[in-house]
Amino acid sequence: MRSLCYGNNLQIQLRAQDMAQGQLLMDHVSFQLGTTNLWSWLVRLLSKDPEWLNAKVKFFLPKMDLNSGDEAQDTTQRVMLQLRRLHTQGRATWQAFIHCVCMELDVPLDLEVPLLSTWGHGDGFPSQLGAGEESQPASQLHHGLKRPHQSCGSSPRLKQCKNHQLELARRYLKLLRTSAQQRYSRIPGPGQPLAFHQAYIPPILQWSRTTAPFSAQDGAVVGDPKAEDDTDVSIRDLFSTRADKGPRVTVLLGKAGMGKTTLAHRLCQRWAAGQLDRFQALFLFEFRQLNLITSSVTLPQLLFDLYLSPEAGPDSVFQYLEEHAGGVLLIFDGLDQALHSHSSTEPEGPEAPSPALALFSGLCRGTILPGCWVLATSRPGKLPDCLPTEAATVHMWGFDRPRVEEYVGRFFSDQEWQEAALAELRENRHLQSMCAVPALCQVTCLCLHHLLPGNSPGQSAALLPTVTQNYVQMVSTLSPRGYLPPESLLGLSEMALRGLETGKVIFSVGDISPPMVAFGAALGLLTSFCICTGPGHQGIGYAFTHLSLQEFFAALYLMASPKVDKNVLARHVTLNSRWVLRTKARLGLLDHLPTFLAGLASCACRPFLSHVAQQDEMWVSDKQAAVMLALRKLAIRRLTGPKVVALCHCVGETQEPELASLMAQSLPSHLSFHNFPLTYTDLSALTNILRHRNASIHLDFEGCPLEPHCPEALAGCKQIENLRLAGCKITARGISHLMQALRLCPQLEEISFQDNQLKDRAVLNIVEVLPSLPRLQKLDLSRSNVSVSTLLCLTKVAVTCPTVKMLQVRETDLIFLLSPPTETAAELGAAPDLQGNAIQRKEAQSRSLALRLLQCQLGIHDVQELIAQLREGPRLEEVNLSGNQLDDEGCRLMAEAASQLHITRNLDLSNNGLSVDRVHCMLSAVNTCQNLAELHISLLHKTVVFTFAPEQEEQEGIWKRTALRDSLTHQVPFELPLRSTRIRLTHCGLQAKHLEQLCRALGGSCHHSHLDLSGNALGDEGVAQLAQLLPGLGALQSLNLSENGLSLDTVFILIQCFSTLQWLLHLDIGFESQHVVLRGDRRGRDRLAGGCPPEFLAGVPFLAFDQCCVPKSFCLRQCQLEPLNLTRLCETLEKCPGPLEVELSFEVLSDQSLETLLQHLPRLPQLSLLQLSQTRLSPKSLLLLADLFSLCPRVQKVDIRSLYHMTLHFRSGEEHEGECCGFTGCGLSQEHVEPLCWLLSKCEDLNQLDLSANMLGDDGLRCLLECLPQLPISGSLDLSHNSISLESALGLVKTLPSCPHIREASVNLGSEQSFWIYFSRKEEAGKTLRLSQCNLMPEHVPRLATHLNQALKLTALTLTQCGLGLEQLIVLLSLLRCPVDLFTLRVEEPWVGKAGVLALLRVCTQTSGNITEISISETQQQLCLQLEFPPQENPEAVTLRLAHCDLETHHSLLAGQLMETCARLQQLSLSQVNLCDSSSLLLKNLLVSLSELKTFRLTSSCMSSKGLAHLTFGLRNCHHLEELDLSNNQFGEEDTEVLMTVLEGKCWLKKLDLSHLPLGSSTLAMFTQGLSHMTLLQSLRLSRNGICDVGCHQLSEALRAAMSLKELGLSHNQIRDTGAQHLAAVLPGLPELRKIDLSGNGIGPAGGTRLAESLTLCRHLEELMLGYNVLGDTTALGLAQGLPCCLRVLHLPSSRLGPKGALSLSQALDGCPHVEEISLAENSLARGVLHFCQGLPLLRQIDLVSCEIDNHTAKPLAASLVLCPALEEILLSWNLLGDEAAAELARVLPQMGRLKRMDLEKNRITACGAWLLAEGLAQGSGIQVIRLWNNPISPTMVQHLQSQEPRLDFAFFDK
Repeated sequence: MRSLCYGNNLQIQLRAQDMAQGQLLMDHVSFQLGTTNLWSWLVRLLSKDPEWLNAKVKFFLPKMDLNSGDEAQDTTQRVMLQLRRLHTQGRATWQAFIHCVCMELDVPLDLEVPLLSTWGHGDGFPSQLGAGEESQPASQLHHGLKRPHQSCGSSPRLKQCKNHQLELARRYLKLLRTSAQQRYSRIPGPGQPLAFHQAYIPPILQWSRTTAPFSAQDGAVVGDPKAEDDTDVSIRDLFSTRADKGPRVTVLLGKAGMGKTTLAHRLCQRWAAGQLDRFQALFLFEFRQLNLITSSVTLPQLLFDLYLSPEAGPDSVFQYLEEHAGGVLLIFDGLDQALHSHSSTEPEGPEAPSPALALFSGLCRGTILPGCWVLATSRPGKLPDCLPTEAATVHMWGFDRPRVEEYVGRFFSDQEWQEAALAELRENRHLQSMCAVPALCQVTCLCLHHLLPGNSPGQSAALLPTVTQNYVQMVSTLSPRGYLPPESLLGLSEMALRGLETGKVIFSVGDISPPMVAFGAALGLLTSFCICTGPGHQGIGYAFTHLSLQEFFAALYLMASPKVDKNVLARHVTLNSRWVLRTKARLGLLDHLPTFLAGLASCACRPFLSHVAQQDEMWVSDKQAAVMLALRKLAIRRLTGPKVVALCHCVGETQEPELASLMAQSLPSHLSFHNFPLTYTDLSALTNILRHRNASIHLDFEGCPLEPHCPEALAGCKQIENLRLAGCKITARGISHLMQALRLCPQLEEISFQDNQLKDRAVLNIVEVLPSLPRLQKLDLSRSNVSVSTLLCLTKVAVTCPTVKMLQVRETDLIFLLSPPTETAAELGAAPDLQGNAIQRKEAQSRSLALRLLQCQLGIHDVQELIAQLREGPRLEEVNLSGNQLDDEGCRLMAEAASQLHITRNLDLSNNGLSVDRVHCMLSAVNTCQNLAELHISLLHKTVVFTFAPEQEEQEGIWKRTALRDSLTHQVPFELPLRSTRIRLTHCGLQAKHLEQLCRALGGSCHHSHLDLSGNALGDEGVAQLAQLLPGLGALQSLNLSENGLSLDTVFILIQCFSTLQWLLHLDIGFESQHVVLRGDRRGRDRLAGGCPPEFLAGVPFLAFDQCCVPKSFCLRQCQLEPLNLTRLCETLEKCPGPLEVELSFEVLSDQSLETLLQHLPRLPQLSLLQLSQTRLSPKSLLLLADLFSLCPRVQKVDIRSLYHMTLHFRSGEEHEGECCGFTGCGLSQEHVEPLCWLLSKCEDLNQLDLSANMLGDDGLRCLLECLPQLPISGSLDLSHNSISLESALGLVKTLPSCPHIREASVNLGSEQSFWIYFSRKEEAGKTLRLSQCNLMPEHVPRLATHLNQALKLTALTLTQCGLGLEQLIVLLSLLRCPVDLFTLRVEEPWVGKAGVLALLRVCTQTSGNITEISISETQQQLCLQLEFPPQENPEAVTLRLAHCDLETHHSLLAGQLMETCARLQQLSLSQVNLCDSSSLLLKNLLVSLSELKTFRLTSSCMSSKGLAHLTFGLRNCHHLEELDLSNNQFGEEDTEVLMTVLEGKCWLKKLDLSHLPLGSSTLAMFTQGLSHMTLLQSLRLSRNGICDVGCHQLSEALRAAMSLKELGLSHNQIRDTGAQHLAAVLPGLPELRKIDLSGNGIGPAGGTRLAESLTLCRHLEELMLGYNVLGDTTALGLAQGLPCCLRVLHLPSSRLGPKGALSLSQALDGCPHVEEISLAENSLARGVLHFCQGLPLLRQIDLVSCEIDNHTAKPLAASLVLCPALEEILLSWNLLGDEAAAELARVLPQMGRLKRMDLEKNRITACGAWLLAEGLAQGSGIQVIRLWNNPISPTMVQHLQSQEPRLDFAFFDK
């Protein structure tokens, strides 16, 4: 297809001598050859077909002008002249020509044989005529002409006159135009079947929006297919510019086969015809030929030596071109094939030698030949850096459907064939997609031209299903005799592959054999042209007519050549991601090779491959299988967008549905294609694959330039759910095509046209398709250029289209959000018409629309039209018109129309130029809009926002449901609350003169609940006037007068209003900060010390917390009052009704002022709380406050912290609780102790006294302990953090005897510094002392022992990390002579865990009393001894001990001492110890002697088998054991079997725990045998013992004798249903059974049901644990039928319970008087959560973790929790609770007085719900913590919420 030659010098030079020397050379040649007859035969043969000869001469001699000088000659003479020219070209050319003659023409056999034998081989060519172009010197090619590079490159320019220069230039320009006419105006003859036989059809050209130098409109498509052939509209548009300055560079981008080279030739043809009159000179270069230039050249050499030389004066000609550079156009074809990367330095000038690419760079950047025009063609990809950034980019998209039909119409001249071909195309969609590529369209037409005559309609197109098969059919069609020689095909294919692998697309004469040239020429597969490797070096080059044809033949060689194995073949099946900058190392010519390999792998190509390879089809199928395997591997990989497109082409070429399905299913759900161009063919290949996909898919084409008709390929693809076309530069015509396609895709849910700069018409075309997309949820048209009129059209669409729920237009945003219908008539079944209409009416009624038109330049007239649209529209959720140009009048119109627009959320008119004079106009909506919730106007912040509440019916329904539930709970009537409206007129510059107008606009309606006038300029006059108007405004819920410049006198006016107005409950004043807020009832609303953030208030119903009486609160901060003003304040407050809470904050409060305040307290009987915060008090004030209990008996609690915070709590008349006094961090020292104690001794009942964080020291503490007997403390005394030492701790021990009411004392001298003393009202029989980290030295131990011996009632001492070593412990035990009968000493020291059992038992021998209990825990580092005083001795026991003692051992002395001190030992506990053999031997001897031992515990310990034998022997002799605990020890089955012998004879045993011991069959048999004799057994624990159903049967039979059994623990075994049934048969026979634990035993519904029946007969059962089994609802129903009346604990977690089972259990539990714990965690309760009517009075804990509880279920649950007054812990984590559930829980929090903890982790509670919970806590709840981790609350809101309510815990770890 490409036929370009450089220079016609040879045509001019040889024109004269050809005619004169023709006959002479004929005779000379005949003589030399000796074959005159053969030559004559050849002349006569070719004279019959001169056109064929002309084509071949043009092929072999591309620079030859066939019409020059031989017009007068007859046919024979012209044939002889052309043969002579071919012969003189060289041996290779002549041989190739002879092969063409024999191959293509009908040559008689008697002529063909001598032709081939004489001239078809190298030896038949005469040597004297064998010199071809390789040996011809440059002078022979260009004799008579001066070398341009000699004159321009080195010689100085001749000084010619201007006229002479112009004449030379004129002659050269004429010669240039004549040359172009000769090259591009002729129609090739029939010898080139692939040449264009039809008129040129322009492809689609589209400007890129990234460039803007063109006057053509962005996105315009140039080249109208309907235009006449001689019009130049599209070509002229290519070179239209707005400015003549700067580089004039245009880059034409198009994929292979789009017609870039053809367009370049077309430009040359049009210029030669005079249609591009703005250019005087045009030069066309191909980079594939420029790559052959190995040396540097100058610009004149590039123009003259390598293109066309002037006849004379090259310097003058070049100078003319420089001066008229604006009229010079240089076309560079194939920029993507440029090999040589140019250096960073530009050429110094036009005559500086440089590589060709460097010259191109200089031309583009304007450094050489500035002002010229440059047009470069390239495939898409990474362009070289030499292109300037301002270069214009044009995309070439090939043919759309009209162009395809136009091309076909011109290709087929016969009308019948034309109609047949068009019919084939229209019926075959895949054939249409192929014809979108002009090169493939030509191939397809050529194939149809051959196929149509012999096939029925529709059959021809079926033979061309793929691109590869098109090429196969084309090659078969082009064969002149209908036969394709396999050797020639394979040879040509090998050459093609070798060229691609080496980066060669141009072949020289030496690269290809003459027969191969003849074969390629005969089939029209090769084209020839003149090539130049440098100035003076020219030759003939051959190339495939198109690069894709070379790739096809390369693929054919890989598939058909026996030299290529399957591994090599598979390596070529690769996918290229993108085109990179070409270098010498990599040309990237294999882009389509995998596609052709895939196409040849199709079964349809197997016969063709078998013919070419000369192999059977089995051999071919193996090759094809290798390709298919490689494609399957690629199909399951995660690929980038370009590779996915390439793979789609490959898979489509295979025609394998299985492979297409594999790829389709392997594609990700979100498929992205970013920043590379896509054609119709690409999308067609993609959609063909997607049609094999089952699941939906999201397609993202962000930044991908799209062919205008490309979206047509998406039509009917039902798998596309989300389509994103952001930044695709899609044009108006592309939008038109896309809309037609989208109408056939009703399944689409989201479409994005973001960043496409769409104009008005395109946007309107898009929204017209909305009704055709019933499932669409989002349409994004952001970054489009629309006018205001179009915007109003869009609002009309949003109003009228029933699925649109939001239209947002803001700056660059233009987004439609839609809500598809939830049901369709087809889904409902019968009567589709009626039901469908009903559904539409229902959806129309429930539809709401949000309209956001921000910064859209809307004016008054636009608003009028908008209001008219909205009045007829649906309910409006939101209307946002901020940032427009409405001004006062437009804002007034919108405010007046608000009541008619049915707005449910908000109307935003911010930043619209509203003035202060028209603020009152906005208040008209307050009286006319019944659902207005808030109006916020701030002129300073340009804010005007109307916020609306739900419709009245909906709001009434909410309040009715809430009030009805409350009335059922509390038996009180309910009323619907009045509607509240929040009016915020802040920072509007309002003055006193505006108040009357504002109040008139408000109308005095009482429903205006919140009025905010902060940030204005009312002053004292305005506030005084407003105080007079307050009674007429009705019962406001809040009034904010902050930042209005108020004085102290105005403050007293407000206090007077506070005392007189009944509705005013809270007055909060910050004098310095000018914070003034008056509130009504604050239940469920803002707290006094920091209100709820405004974002929480919108749409949240207020809580109706039930309280008997709501107190009034007054807060005055940042105000310094003298005693006179303080007296005035108190006198004013005396008139205020109660209960009253007062908070005052002064910088400093003098003693006189404090005394004045305290003296007024008895005259304020309504006062319940007085708080002084951030107020500096003097130390003397502490004594005044300590005497307050006697001064004012109503004072219940005095709390002073750091002399800056004081709180006084007053009791009501009914309360009689003791007083509490706290002086924390007040700097109290020894001098304050006596007067303080004297004042506090006047109290009747001092419950708590807190003196922590003071400066008492040891002396002050000693003084306090001396005064302690006179203080009437009945609760606790806190002396922590008072800088005390060990002396104070010892002093406490000494004081204990003098204080009979002390029950416990705790001292920690570590970092905690805690010192607590606990008292009781009665005289305690026993006292407990705990000393921690007291650092006892050896000299302190005797003193401690002395004080302990004097403490008459001290019964227990705990020493924790007090530095008491082993020796000091021995000393302490030896000195201890406690006066009580039993004394417990507990030592917790690190050395206890390391000393070992022997050393610890040795300590026991040193005690002076009898040891009754020993407890050792090495892990807990604890030793506990219970001592009996005075010691007692039993002579019989001593005799028995000596009889069993092994006196020969070295432990005999120790054993003897132990037997003596442990004679009365009753309990021995060893936990987490490591018993050595010596220790075990000692225990053996000791156990034998312990006649009174009742309890033995050995848990979580280890010992050897020998040591176990010792222990077993000792335990066998303990016949009076009542409790034996051997759980959690590391014993094997054999050791356990030895241990079971201990159970023999243990008939007194009451408690037995063998958990974690392996009980095999034999071991279990021994155990059950011993168990059968334990008739007194009360507790049996066998957890995790590996007991199966068989073992459970044995155990059940043994349990029949345990008539006293109260506790049975068999958790985490494997008894399953069978074992459960065995147990069920025994349980009714255990009358004393109180507790049973069968958790984690794999019990199913069968066993669970049987157990439920049995357990109903256990009437004394108190604890039932059956969790972690598969019980199901049947078991729950069985349990519900007969729950024991004494049940306290019910644990059924993870038991597969459903709503039915849970409801049955709740009904059965309702009213149970003893239930304390319930656990139903990890069950799917859904809406079957517990529901009580009577409640559970003793329930302490309920666990409903992970039960799928949602907002709906939470409402009855909260009502049920209120009926459980003893609840302390509620676990609701990992559920589905939201803000509604939080509101319900917050409502009941104040009524749950004992609740300590609520866990709401991992729910759906937002910041709003958390705030409601904080409000519930503020109502006096005693709850300690609410866990809210992992709820959807931002970190910022977490900090804010925790600052307001610290009991909200958001941390991961529980505190």
